[in-house]
Amino acid sequence: MLSHIKIVLVETTHPGNIGAVARAMKNMKMNNLWLVAPKIFPSADATSRASGADDVLAAATVCGCLQEAVADCQLVIGASARCRAISWPEITPRTCAEICVINEPYQSVAIVFGRENSGLKNHELDLCHYLLRIPCNAEYSSLNIAAAVQVVCYEFFVAAGLQGTAMRIGDKGECPLATAAQMESFYTHLYEALTDIGFIHPEKSKSIMRRLRRIYNRIQLDTKELDILRGILRMSQDNQKSR
Repeated sequence: MLSHIKIVLVETTHPGNIGAVARAMKNMKMNNLWLVAPKIFPSADATSRASGADDVLAAATVCGCLQEAVADCQLVIGASARCRAISWPEITPRTCAEICVINEPYQSVAIVFGRENSGLKNHELDLCHYLLRIPCNAEYSSLNIAAAVQVVCYEFFVAAGLQGTAMRIGDKGECPLATAAQMESFYTHLYEALTDIGFIHPEKSKSIMRRLRRIYNRIQLDTKELDILRGILRMSQDNQKSR
Protein backbone atom coordinates (compact mmCIF):
# COMPACT_ATOMS: atom_id res chain seq x y z
CA MET A 1 0.00 0.00 0.00
CA LEU A 2 2.90 2.37 0.74
CA SER A 3 5.13 1.33 -2.18
CA HIS A 4 4.43 4.63 -3.97
CA ILE A 5 6.41 6.48 -1.28
CA LYS A 6 10.20 6.63 -1.59
CA ILE A 7 12.44 7.32 1.37
CA VAL A 8 15.47 9.12 -0.09
CA LEU A 9 18.70 9.57 1.88
CA VAL A 10 21.18 12.13 0.51
CA GLU A 11 24.93 11.55 0.94
CA THR A 12 24.63 9.51 4.12
CA THR A 13 28.00 9.45 5.89
CA HIS A 14 27.67 6.51 8.27
CA PRO A 15 26.45 3.21 6.75
CA GLY A 16 24.99 2.21 10.10
CA ASN A 17 22.41 4.94 9.68
CA ILE A 18 21.34 3.40 6.38
CA GLY A 19 20.76 0.09 8.12
CA ALA A 20 18.83 1.76 10.94
CA VAL A 21 16.63 3.55 8.39
CA ALA A 22 15.93 0.24 6.62
CA ARG A 23 14.86 -1.24 9.95
CA ALA A 24 12.61 1.73 10.71
CA MET A 25 11.00 1.42 7.28
CA LYS A 26 10.35 -2.31 7.57
CA ASN A 27 8.76 -1.77 10.99
CA MET A 28 6.17 0.36 9.20
CA LYS A 29 5.75 -1.88 6.12
CA MET A 30 7.74 0.40 3.81
CA ASN A 31 10.47 -0.85 1.49
CA ASN A 32 11.14 1.77 -1.21
CA LEU A 33 14.60 3.05 -0.19
CA TRP A 34 16.77 5.27 -2.40
CA LEU A 35 20.34 6.30 -1.59
CA VAL A 36 21.91 9.35 -3.21
CA ALA A 37 25.72 9.10 -3.32
CA PRO A 38 26.17 7.33 0.04
CA LYS A 39 29.73 7.52 1.38
CA ILE A 40 29.90 3.76 2.06
CA PHE A 41 27.41 1.22 0.71
CA PRO A 42 26.98 -1.72 0.78
CA SER A 43 28.47 -2.26 4.22
CA ALA A 44 28.53 -4.81 7.02
CA ASP A 45 27.64 -1.97 9.42
CA ALA A 46 24.49 -1.26 7.42
CA THR A 47 23.50 -4.93 7.42
CA SER A 48 24.14 -5.23 11.16
CA ARG A 49 22.07 -2.15 12.05
CA ALA A 50 19.28 -3.29 9.71
CA SER A 51 18.67 -6.14 12.16
CA GLY A 52 16.62 -8.33 9.83
CA ALA A 53 15.63 -5.70 7.28
CA ASP A 54 18.21 -7.05 4.83
CA ASP A 55 15.59 -7.27 2.10
CA VAL A 56 15.03 -3.50 2.25
CA LEU A 57 18.79 -2.91 1.95
CA ALA A 58 19.13 -5.40 -0.91
CA ALA A 59 16.35 -3.70 -2.87
CA ALA A 60 17.69 -0.17 -2.24
CA THR A 61 18.37 1.92 -5.35
CA VAL A 62 21.66 3.82 -5.39
CA CYS A 63 21.95 6.89 -7.65
CA GLY A 64 24.36 9.75 -8.18
CA CYS A 65 22.17 12.81 -7.62
CA LEU A 66 18.88 13.85 -6.07
CA GLN A 67 17.41 14.85 -9.44
CA GLU A 68 17.73 11.23 -10.56
CA ALA A 69 16.09 9.92 -7.40
CA VAL A 70 13.00 12.14 -7.70
CA ALA A 71 12.70 12.34 -11.50
CA ASP A 72 9.54 10.20 -11.65
CA CYS A 73 7.92 11.68 -8.54
CA GLN A 74 4.91 14.00 -8.59
CA LEU A 75 5.37 15.16 -5.01
CA VAL A 76 8.73 15.79 -3.35
CA ILE A 77 8.97 16.62 0.35
CA GLY A 78 12.22 17.64 2.03
CA ALA A 79 12.77 16.97 5.74
CA SER A 80 14.83 19.57 7.58
CA ALA A 81 15.18 21.10 11.04
CA ARG A 82 17.03 24.19 9.77
CA CYS A 83 15.37 27.54 9.15
CA ARG A 84 15.83 29.08 5.70
CA ALA A 85 16.10 32.68 4.49
CA ILE A 86 13.36 32.05 1.90
CA SER A 87 10.42 30.23 3.42
CA TRP A 88 8.98 26.96 2.12
CA PRO A 89 5.43 25.74 2.78
CA GLU A 90 5.88 23.71 5.99
CA ILE A 91 4.03 20.58 7.06
CA THR A 92 4.21 18.16 9.98
CA PRO A 93 4.63 14.39 9.57
CA ARG A 94 0.91 13.91 10.25
CA THR A 95 -0.13 16.40 7.59
CA CYS A 96 2.40 14.80 5.25
CA ALA A 97 0.78 11.41 5.79
CA GLU A 98 -2.68 12.82 5.16
CA ILE A 99 -1.49 14.31 1.86
CA CYS A 100 0.47 11.26 0.67
CA VAL A 101 -1.71 8.41 1.89
CA ILE A 102 -5.27 9.69 2.31
CA ASN A 103 -5.74 12.70 0.00
CA GLU A 104 -3.47 11.75 -2.90
CA PRO A 105 -2.79 8.02 -2.57
CA TYR A 106 -1.96 7.39 -6.23
CA GLN A 107 0.85 9.85 -6.90
CA SER A 108 4.52 8.96 -6.68
CA VAL A 109 6.09 10.60 -3.61
CA ALA A 110 9.66 11.13 -2.38
CA ILE A 111 10.47 12.03 1.23
CA VAL A 112 14.01 13.38 1.19
CA PHE A 113 16.35 13.34 4.19
CA GLY A 114 19.67 15.19 4.07
CA ARG A 115 23.15 14.64 5.45
CA GLU A 116 23.54 13.75 9.12
CA ASN A 117 25.61 16.85 9.91
CA SER A 118 24.19 19.52 7.60
CA GLY A 119 20.85 18.36 6.18
CA LEU A 120 19.65 19.44 2.74
CA LYS A 121 21.18 22.26 0.74
CA ASN A 122 19.07 25.05 -0.74
CA HIS A 123 19.43 23.81 -4.31
CA GLU A 124 18.13 20.42 -3.15
CA LEU A 125 15.16 22.01 -1.42
CA ASP A 126 14.47 23.78 -4.72
CA LEU A 127 13.20 20.39 -5.92
CA CYS A 128 10.73 20.08 -3.04
CA HIS A 129 7.08 21.09 -2.81
CA TYR A 130 7.03 21.12 0.99
CA LEU A 131 9.44 21.37 3.91
CA LEU A 132 8.69 18.73 6.54
CA ARG A 133 9.46 19.57 10.17
CA ILE A 134 9.08 17.20 13.10
CA PRO A 135 7.76 19.06 16.18
CA CYS A 136 10.14 18.54 19.10
CA ASN A 137 12.06 20.30 21.88
CA ALA A 138 13.05 23.72 20.50
CA GLU A 139 16.15 23.69 22.71
CA TYR A 140 17.31 20.34 21.30
CA SER A 141 15.78 19.78 17.88
CA SER A 142 18.45 17.55 16.30
CA LEU A 143 17.09 14.07 15.55
CA ASN A 144 19.10 11.06 14.41
CA ILE A 145 18.18 10.38 10.79
CA ALA A 146 16.76 6.92 11.56
CA ALA A 147 14.61 8.39 14.35
CA ALA A 148 13.32 11.06 11.96
CA VAL A 149 12.48 8.44 9.33
CA GLN A 150 10.75 6.32 12.00
CA VAL A 151 8.48 9.21 13.01
CA VAL A 152 7.49 9.95 9.41
CA CYS A 153 6.98 6.30 8.44
CA TYR A 154 4.86 5.72 11.55
CA GLU A 155 2.47 8.46 10.43
CA PHE A 156 2.25 6.82 6.99
CA PHE A 157 1.53 3.46 8.61
CA VAL A 158 -1.26 4.88 10.76
CA ALA A 159 -2.76 6.86 7.89
CA ALA A 160 -2.76 3.78 5.65
CA GLY A 161 -4.77 1.91 8.26
CA LEU A 162 -7.38 4.67 8.30
CA GLN A 163 -7.56 5.18 4.58
CA GLY A 164 -11.03 5.13 3.09
CA THR A 165 -12.37 5.35 -0.42
CA ALA A 166 -11.43 8.72 -1.89
CA MET A 167 -14.29 10.71 -3.41
CA ARG A 168 -13.55 12.27 -6.77
CA ILE A 169 -14.64 15.90 -7.03
CA GLY A 170 -14.94 17.65 -10.41
CA ASP A 171 -11.98 17.00 -12.70
CA LYS A 172 -9.53 16.44 -9.82
CA GLY A 173 -7.20 13.59 -10.72
CA GLU A 174 -8.22 13.59 -14.40
CA CYS A 175 -4.68 14.52 -15.44
CA PRO A 176 -1.65 13.19 -13.56
CA LEU A 177 0.45 15.65 -11.63
CA ALA A 178 3.68 16.72 -13.33
CA THR A 179 6.77 14.74 -12.37
CA ALA A 180 9.93 16.32 -10.99
CA ALA A 181 11.66 15.82 -14.36
CA GLN A 182 8.81 17.56 -16.21
CA MET A 183 8.93 20.46 -13.75
CA GLU A 184 12.70 20.86 -14.17
CA SER A 185 12.22 21.02 -17.94
CA PHE A 186 9.53 23.67 -17.40
CA TYR A 187 11.82 25.73 -15.14
CA THR A 188 14.54 25.64 -17.79
CA HIS A 189 12.01 26.82 -20.39
CA LEU A 190 10.68 29.51 -18.02
CA TYR A 191 14.19 30.85 -17.38
CA GLU A 192 14.91 31.01 -21.14
CA ALA A 193 11.62 32.80 -21.87
CA LEU A 194 12.07 35.34 -19.07
CA THR A 195 15.60 36.03 -20.30
CA ASP A 196 14.37 36.45 -23.89
CA ILE A 197 11.81 39.08 -22.90
CA GLY A 198 14.30 40.88 -20.65
CA PHE A 199 12.49 40.21 -17.39
CA ILE A 200 15.52 38.70 -15.69
CA HIS A 201 19.25 38.89 -16.21
CA PRO A 202 21.61 35.94 -15.66
CA GLU A 203 23.53 37.65 -12.86
CA LYS A 204 20.30 38.42 -10.95
CA SER A 205 18.30 35.29 -11.68
CA LYS A 206 18.85 33.04 -8.66
CA SER A 207 16.52 34.76 -6.19
CA ILE A 208 13.79 35.35 -8.78
CA MET A 209 13.86 31.78 -10.07
CA ARG A 210 13.89 30.41 -6.53
CA ARG A 211 10.76 32.39 -5.66
CA LEU A 212 9.07 31.35 -8.91
CA ARG A 213 9.82 27.73 -8.02
CA ARG A 214 8.08 28.27 -4.67
CA ILE A 215 4.98 29.55 -6.47
CA TYR A 216 4.70 26.68 -8.95
CA ASN A 217 5.70 23.99 -6.45
CA ARG A 218 3.00 25.26 -4.10
CA ILE A 219 0.38 24.95 -6.84
CA GLN A 220 1.40 21.39 -7.86
CA LEU A 221 0.70 21.60 -11.58
CA ASP A 222 -0.78 18.70 -13.50
CA THR A 223 0.47 17.78 -16.97
CA LYS A 224 -2.32 19.62 -18.79
CA GLU A 225 -1.66 22.83 -16.85
CA LEU A 226 2.04 22.47 -17.56
CA ASP A 227 1.35 22.14 -21.31
CA ILE A 228 -0.73 25.34 -21.21
CA LEU A 229 2.03 27.29 -19.47
CA ARG A 230 4.69 26.03 -21.86
CA GLY A 231 2.49 27.03 -24.78
CA ILE A 232 2.29 30.56 -23.37
CA LEU A 233 6.07 30.65 -22.98
CA ARG A 234 6.61 29.48 -26.58
CA MET A 235 4.22 32.14 -27.93
CA SER A 236 5.93 34.85 -25.87
CA GLN A 237 9.32 33.80 -27.27
CA ASP A 238 7.98 33.70 -30.86
CA ASN A 239 6.48 37.18 -30.51
CA GLN A 240 9.74 38.50 -29.10
CA LYS A 241 11.73 37.08 -32.04
CA SER A 242 9.32 38.52 -34.62
CA ARG A 243 9.79 42.10 -33.43
